[in-house]
Amino acid sequence: MEELRLTFKKEIDIKLEADVITPDTFAGKTAEEIENLSVWQGPNSVPLGEFFEVEGKTGATAEETLIRIIGDAYRVKQIGAEMSAGRIEIEGSAGMRVGAGMKGGELVVFGNADSWAGMEMEGGLLHIKGDAGDHVGCAYRGAWHGMKGGRIVIDGSARHQLGGGMDGGEILVGGSVRHFCGIHQNGGLIAVRGGAFRGVGVEMNGGTIVICGKIERFSPGFELTGTESGLSFGELEYEGEFKKFTGDYAVSKRAKGVLYAGAAKNPEL
Repeated sequence: MEELRLTFKKEIDIKLEADVITPDTFAGKTAEEIENLSVWQGPNSVPLGEFFEVEGKTGATAEETLIRIIGDAYRVKQIGAEMSAGRIEIEGSAGMRVGAGMKGGELVVFGNADSWAGMEMEGGLLHIKGDAGDHVGCAYRGAWHGMKGGRIVIDGSARHQLGGGMDGGEILVGGSVRHFCGIHQNGGLIAVRGGAFRGVGVEMNGGTIVICGKIERFSPGFELTGTESGLSFGELEYEGEFKKFTGDYAVSKRAKGVLYAGAAKNPEL
């Protein structure tokens, strides 16, 4: 795999729209050609080379290309959008919509990620080593269907509406989540090793949610169906006893969503 490095030349004031930063776009191009690719800053189209020093080389295909972004990219949006293969490593944080519509390959963020990470993702791996903002793996505003495939791993915590409208794939959170985790979920797996605040699984029609920690305000549309000890989803394992609920029956009497809550942390449920 060939490596292409992007190093910031200066601080960015108005955020960049940089969906060109993908192995699919960079593959087979010279450093000079990549510098001349256009990004948007507000209403202006600007060469990528105005903001980044470009070094190294790309592979002949996306699959053979590694893009390494050196520095904090929190003010750069849409890195890795719709990428289908290859690898991107961001040695800092990432801006909004990192990995949006991603179809394949691997994208690693060594810091935090802003909102809409992995929005409507279809495949590949998005790994966020820090925390994530709102709407991870969600449907975009006005749409009903979010993430359809692939895997999102968040080592830290995430904020509101994680996995909203999710149809498939997996979202794995090492920390906790805030409000409306799995809202309108239709399929796939959301697994949270920490706790959640409120609205877990509301309007859920299908799929599975696992909350190992405390759920502060439990949604009323779920029915307790029993307990299970130790959960396995392929190579994923979650130890301990879990209370199993189905729902959200506030939306439909035929809802097939499954919600597991850690029994030790939720004795009142």
